[in-house]
This record gives sequence, structure tokens and C-alpha cells, in this order.
Amino acid sequence: MVCYAVPATAAVLSVIYRKKHNLHTKYAQWFTLLFSGGSIFGIVDHLWNGELFLIGNNIASDLLLGLTITATLLASWALIVQHDRAKASHKTRA
Repeated sequence: MVCYAVPATAAVLSVIYRKKHNLHTKYAQWFTLLFSGGSIFGIVDHLWNGELFLIGNNIASDLLLGLTITATLLASWALIVQHDRAKASHKTRA
């Protein structure tokens, strides 16, 4: 039931890392936005179903789901960055 905690932690850590290293690239911002959106979605879903602060019987399963969500968000971010770089590279060659 706390699967949203993993992407939420990733979002918070990315904000801290960006501020500490003064990163203002669009890719770093996209990373933070994707993880923030993923965790907000999880929070809204759990709030909607009345289980925001519930911990399931199998916390390992909940955390594994959170890791899966986080990995999916990371893969999505990597594809978006790859697409953006390819598009930019194509524009400079034209």
C-alpha cells in the first residue's frame, strides 16, 4: 500500500541533488517532473481508495511495486531524453 513512497523518495532526492549541484538542465527538470507526477498519481490513487497510510500485509511486495513504478518512470525518462536528443541532432544536420 505504500508503493508511492519509492517514486516520491526519488522525486525528493532529485530535487535535493539538483539544488546541491545547481542543475537546471531540461533533462534534470523532466526527471523531477516525471517522478513527482508518478508519486502524486500514487498518492491520489491511494487517497481515493482510502488507503493512503495503510501498510499492506506484505510490505516487500508493496516496495517491489514501488521499485517497478520507479524503474518504469526512469525508463520513460531515458526514452524521452533519447528522443529529444535525436530530434535536436536531426535539426542541426538539416
